[in-house]
Amino acid sequence: MRDKDQPIRISLIAPDGRMGKAIAKAVADDNRFAIDQDHADVLVDFSAPDALRASLDRAISANVPILVGTTGLKEEHTNAIEEAAKSVAVLRAANTALGITLLAELVARAAEALGPDWDIEIVETHHRNKLDAPSGTALVLGAAAARGRGKTLPEVGHFGRTSEHPQQREEGSIGFAALRGGTVAGEHEVKFLGPSEQIILSHRAENRMIFARGALVGAKFLVEQPAGLYSMHDVIGASRR
Repeated sequence: MRDKDQPIRISLIAPDGRMGKAIAKAVADDNRFAIDQDHADVLVDFSAPDALRASLDRAISANVPILVGTTGLKEEHTNAIEEAAKSVAVLRAANTALGITLLAELVARAAEALGPDWDIEIVETHHRNKLDAPSGTALVLGAAAARGRGKTLPEVGHFGRTSEHPQQREEGSIGFAALRGGTVAGEHEVKFLGPSEQIILSHRAENRMIFARGALVGAKFLVEQPAGLYSMHDVIGASRR
């Protein structure tokens, strides 16, 4: 049983990665947390899809919760996460920024309120080294828009248009565009394009510290939860109570 008067001990799966360093810096500024690579109250994984299985096995073996912030995951990874959640608390978060979580809620509400005459396009921009596209966050926002219209993203998502493979826009579809360059931490725009007017909901990350601080909020939430699969929406919901 964790002593609640002691800092929450966080073990970073990839401490030398961009997010690992950002989280370590956030921990250094917050005495409610401590980095402990050997004795963890919660594991935090912002590594790579190939490392996920080992991270989940470690969480189950140590009987500690795990925050999975890795993106670019496939169905096999989703299955592994769901299986691990039967034994420990797992928070899966494609983006730990609290602002993105709130943005997804707004996107779902807007998609529900606006009719099929309004087209939805999602544009995301990230640094030149990001591998997965569209970003995990863009997919979260797309899923929120689809949910608002009573659909799933696989049903309505369109992920590329080229002159070689032209695609006339289908009513109700959700389009994606991914831009890569420079050192952009993350920018996302959800465009609702209607007859003679537009609504644009957006989020811009100025640096990775917003993700790091959000990860700490998620970690604090996780150590108090039973086994199960959680999202940042659950984290936000708990903070409102």
